[in-house]
Amino acid sequence: MPGNLGEANFVSEPTVSPAPASVPYNDWRKVPVAPLATFAPSLPVSVVIPSYRTPPETLARTLAGLESQTYPRHLFEVVIVDDGTEPPLALPSTSLDVKVVRQERRGFGRSRARNAGIRAAAHGILLFLDSDMLVEANWIEAHARWHHAVADTLTVGFRVHVAASGIDSETIRRRAGSLAELLAGRPVDHTPGIDEHLAETNDLASRADDPFRVVIGANCGIGKDFCQRLGGMDESFVRWGLEDVEFGYRAYVHGGLLVPVREASAWHQGRWNEHRDAKRRSARIQTAKAAHLIAHWRYRGDQPGRLFRVPQFVVSVDGQGRSTDQIVDAVATILAGCVDDLVVRVEPGVHEQSEEMARLREEFGPDPRVRVAPTCSFLEQFPSSPFHITLPARVYAKNLVRRLRAQLGDAVVAVGTLADGATVSITRTWALHRARRTGKSPAAFGEARTISIKALGSSRSRRGPAMRLLAGFRRIRSIQAASILRRATAAARAGKQAVKQMTRQLRGPATSRGGAPNVD
Repeated sequence: MPGNLGEANFVSEPTVSPAPASVPYNDWRKVPVAPLATFAPSLPVSVVIPSYRTPPETLARTLAGLESQTYPRHLFEVVIVDDGTEPPLALPSTSLDVKVVRQERRGFGRSRARNAGIRAAAHGILLFLDSDMLVEANWIEAHARWHHAVADTLTVGFRVHVAASGIDSETIRRRAGSLAELLAGRPVDHTPGIDEHLAETNDLASRADDPFRVVIGANCGIGKDFCQRLGGMDESFVRWGLEDVEFGYRAYVHGGLLVPVREASAWHQGRWNEHRDAKRRSARIQTAKAAHLIAHWRYRGDQPGRLFRVPQFVVSVDGQGRSTDQIVDAVATILAGCVDDLVVRVEPGVHEQSEEMARLREEFGPDPRVRVAPTCSFLEQFPSSPFHITLPARVYAKNLVRRLRAQLGDAVVAVGTLADGATVSITRTWALHRARRTGKSPAAFGEARTISIKALGSSRSRRGPAMRLLAGFRRIRSIQAASILRRATAAARAGKQAVKQMTRQLRGPATSRGGAPNVD
């Protein structure tokens, strides 16, 4: 799976045992969580801050904001990861419990730095913060109360971009009110697109399948155990942009609950338009990269024929009790459909050393879209592909994947039953992950629909005996038709030559210039 967290030492702190998410869709509003006014924290938190050439006064202001937290001081630490700054980062004076981790610089290393911070973190709740952020006093509490309630939550904070020049760390420490009051009157920028997407999705509580688009790595939180399941940040992102959205995508597809936490507000020290041109150039490259990792139409568009690293659909074909010809035909029908963004898992139900298995491997072994007799489950092999389809090797409907996706709509799962009792299904992967963690059915997390088998089209094999006989008749008729056509053409050509000969005979021999024709 994407991500490079590796084998970190995860600390178990069973002060409380948060349950996994068990609400429909991403409806975080159904979670019983303590309001800030009555929340009593008990779980420790690690704040992970990546830093590269952060100006000393900027980092000093960031730490000063953390010193003012309402969260009990003994329940949180700060882990700063120096991403190869030369000379090495000098830690500003602070009363916080801070550890500094240094890594070698290998290009843009924010993802690597966050992973290094995760490995060094001592506690089970992780909050990510950039080194140029100022946080309000209840910032840790606002995030942490959700992680006390739900084990697999990704909390998303908010930020406003502001010019912080002229304010020093002491001013932040000694302020009487909030940072919003201290910074009032300064020009600000909001991160583009966030407010609009929240409005469109009812603050991410709707059935929309892209809540991850609002994830901001500079201000978010996740449980360490859940982060390990995801594999941490993807270190292949070595340019600015979209590494946090891709991380949010994996959290969403793995069944995590994405929660927008408006109380977890922060101020970015610097306006959004700073270095805008460089950001745009990087974003163009990163968008192309993200298309291979985020299996969503907003990032891939309509590109028929393309293959991506993370396929959108995984189709599991059950060949139990079916002939090799039928299995081959079922797979071929799926691959010939109008949806190319997929992979097929063939589960033939025959012995590994059998002739049937040998033939299937010869048929599909070289095809990158097919996996024959996989040894692990779909969720282990393709954990980030958003849709899983299951069907027996007797369904041969044209454009089957597109038809099934249309019948699913915005539901969580759709199931249809064939005449012999076998089933066809399409399920959202996030519901399968959530079902595995909770022990419930995927249908417990949203609407379940019934697939119309009739609407899928024919379920007959094109290679069955009857179809083979019909194909033979068609070939014979084609041969006969070709023969008749050849004879007719030859006859037509002969007739044309006969007409020419008759014309010459009627005209008689050619006459000399000015003379009369010779008539017999």
